[in-house]
Amino acid sequence: MATSIFIAKLIGPVLLVAAIAMLANPGDLKKIAREFLESRALVYLSGMLAMLGGLAIVINHNLWVADWPVLITLLGWASVVGGAARIALPSVVESVGNAMVENLVAMRIGGAVWALVGAFLIYKGYF
Repeated sequence: MATSIFIAKLIGPVLLVAAIAMLANPGDLKKIAREFLESRALVYLSGMLAMLGGLAIVINHNLWVADWPVLITLLGWASVVGGAARIALPSVVESVGNAMVENLVAMRIGGAVWALVGAFLIYKGYF
C-alpha cells in the first residue's frame, strides 16, 4: 500500500494540473498539441519517456486487485502502451492526435476525466 500511496502522490497533482490547463486554456493547449504532433522527434522522445515511466510503475506496482490501487496499475500499463505506440507508430499517433485536437468536446471530457482521476489520487495519497 505504501507504493500505491507514493505513486498516487506523484501522479495525482500532475494529472490535476494538466486537466486544469486543458479546461482553462483549450486554445493554448490546441496550439501546443499541434506543434508537438508536427515534431516526430518530440513524439518519439515523449514515447520513450512515457514508456520508461509506465514500466517503472508496472515493475513496482503491477497490482490487479479489486480496490483503488488497480487504477495506478492501469495508468502504468496505459503509459507503456501509449509510449510504445508513439515510438513504433508515429504516423498513426499524429493522425489520431490531430483528430482529438480538433474535437473541443473530447478535450473537455478528457480534461474532466483527468481532473477527477487526479483529484481522486490526491485524496488517496494525501488524505
